[in-house]
Amino acid sequence: MDAADFYSSGNWTAGIIGLGYVGLPLAVTAATAGLDVIGFDIDEQYVDRLRTGDSPIEDVTDEQLRWAVDAGLDLTADTERLREADAIFICVPSPLGRNREPDLSYIRAAADIVRAIAHPRMLVSLESTTYPGTTDDIIVPAATDGGLTLDEDVWVAFSPERVSPGDAMKTADIPKVVGGVSPLSTEVAAAAYGRLVASVHPVQSAAAAEMAKLLENTYRAVNIGLANEMSQLANALGIDIWEVIDAAATKPFGFHAFYPGPGVGGHCIPLDPQFLAWRAREANFAVRFIDLAEQINLSQPIYTANRVMALINEQHLPVYGTEILAVGIAYKPNIADDRESASIDVLRQLERHGAVVSVLDPVVGEARIERHGFTAVAPDDDLSRYALAVVLTDHDVIDYASLASAVPVVFDAKGTYRRRGIAVDNVVAL
Repeated sequence: MDAADFYSSGNWTAGIIGLGYVGLPLAVTAATAGLDVIGFDIDEQYVDRLRTGDSPIEDVTDEQLRWAVDAGLDLTADTERLREADAIFICVPSPLGRNREPDLSYIRAAADIVRAIAHPRMLVSLESTTYPGTTDDIIVPAATDGGLTLDEDVWVAFSPERVSPGDAMKTADIPKVVGGVSPLSTEVAAAAYGRLVASVHPVQSAAAAEMAKLLENTYRAVNIGLANEMSQLANALGIDIWEVIDAAATKPFGFHAFYPGPGVGGHCIPLDPQFLAWRAREANFAVRFIDLAEQINLSQPIYTANRVMALINEQHLPVYGTEILAVGIAYKPNIADDRESASIDVLRQLERHGAVVSVLDPVVGEARIERHGFTAVAPDDDLSRYALAVVLTDHDVIDYASLASAVPVVFDAKGTYRRRGIAVDNVVAL
């Protein structure tokens, strides 16, 4: 049986390095597909928690995790266990450094694990977002340093993660882009992913797959940047940007609606374009759209805070010492994920001007709110003491009509009231 046939129909074991937002859903998906799965994470306490069926990842319920563990998902903090895997999937973080340069330390650490445990007839696939060339430069040497021969003993590919926390579409439903470092590696990796997901889209190289992921989120970052800039222009002209977007969206072709907000958050859209920009600078190539979009999106929290402060002043109140209620600090609705949240940037800006900020976000929860240094507010608390509420994340669990009746002014940075058809006089939209 050749390698592609083995991965498409054989009984093989998947090894997952990293059990976070990407790796844990992938591990459960592989177990659901009937494969043996070894899930590895360096944090032993975290692994112990997962073994009990307590899932910290919203896209994997406790019940799903317990089912997967009962079905044979083997969770471990011992790298030696990964020697038993036929395919290794690397799902580790890939953040930016303090100077917004790619931080590949987690990928390099995973590559060192691969170097230690690689064996003949092993597939290695990197899923962590990174710049084009990473798989060739880091993963291939790690897989072959021990004497294994590419395309004879080991196959190497890149397949970008595409999870969207909180969305209905899960890992198995999302088409998988797969690019190997050689045509045979592409074929083998595509066969393996065909066991895990409903649709596989092969490309000719790992670098093409790496760039595809960056293009996806750069497209979103640039268009959100355009929407943010248009919102500022519309406000200056006295035009309702939400009405403008709704009108433009009636065109059945050639227009896709993007909406403004307090900024761009999450672990993908603010970061991924910078991998591409960094790689472009290495090639002495200017990425003007990316740079301009980043400038606009990074300035949007300041613009949002300035709008809030102007509304406070219109009430003949100083910003300094005035109590403000922030509604939502997650980076997107209905999830407890506050990574890279622009909402927090808005609140830090308000605090710098002396505002006293409290946060209402029952989805994120009191513990995480207080970890950021804010006072947590419960939905049933008396909100009348706040001079203004600013809606930064539009969770479904919030009673927005009651919110507007409790405070003098609501600044709606998400277009929440318009979209929900709540007509009140004291709401000002971004």
